[in-house]
Amino acid sequence: MTGPSLGKIKHVALDMDGTIYLSNTLFPFTLDFLAGLEKLGISYSFLTNNPSKSLDDYMAKLRSMGIPATREQMYTTTIATIDYIREHFPSARRLYLLGTPSMISQFEKEGFESMSEDDDNAPDLVVASFDMSLCYKRLCRAAWWISKGLPYLATNPDRVCPTDQKTVLVDCGSICACIESATGRKPDHTLGKPDASMLEGICHRLGLKAEQIAMVGDRLYTDIALAHNAGALGVLVLSGESTPADVEACPEASRPHLVVENIADLGRLLAESRK
Repeated sequence: MTGPSLGKIKHVALDMDGTIYLSNTLFPFTLDFLAGLEKLGISYSFLTNNPSKSLDDYMAKLRSMGIPATREQMYTTTIATIDYIREHFPSARRLYLLGTPSMISQFEKEGFESMSEDDDNAPDLVVASFDMSLCYKRLCRAAWWISKGLPYLATNPDRVCPTDQKTVLVDCGSICACIESATGRKPDHTLGKPDASMLEGICHRLGLKAEQIAMVGDRLYTDIALAHNAGALGVLVLSGESTPADVEACPEASRPHLVVENIADLGRLLAESRK
């Protein structure tokens, strides 16, 4: 399908898990790809729908893989959720959070209070997230507050998280489906990809137009949907969740503008577009 062209790209927004690494394994072509972008004068950032780590933890993980990422290059759904709360619920301070200790620490660093499941005082709002430390009691308490009509946000819509292990990592979208089954409520708003704000912030920060950005990721319903929602170039890599069959089954209007095996192939195409 037609869309923004590779020759116009000045910035690459990279999904992380399934795109530059898989779980804890860096793809062998990632460092060369990033170095190639720098040689071409193309800037890049890292966007992830996985809110399970704080910014400090994500930067430490990338540094351990040889990627010297800066805070300015990172945008997680935890940060997107914090920005949303500040804009739409400016007086909110007490939050009931379904999330990992690392994620909760990011909220606390930003001045919010994380409530205990034993606290009988109503929170200002409930946030559901990808919670690998999820316990049944805390889930039930979240459902209780949600059933009482309190504001309810989700950090991301992903149903599962990519992994190289023999397991299914149940992600935020599936946790929210559980809550919906118990309470009848969907989240009032779901942050993260494909919400267009994930790329709009990059456009504003760098002074770029959406068609000058390539959104690169392994998921049709988050990464590629975000590209369409924001008017960017949508590049699907087949190194993570999506398969060629998924692309074929996707409605024409929702398909990626470009499909590559991995970011190494994208790097070669970007270089050729500059010749």
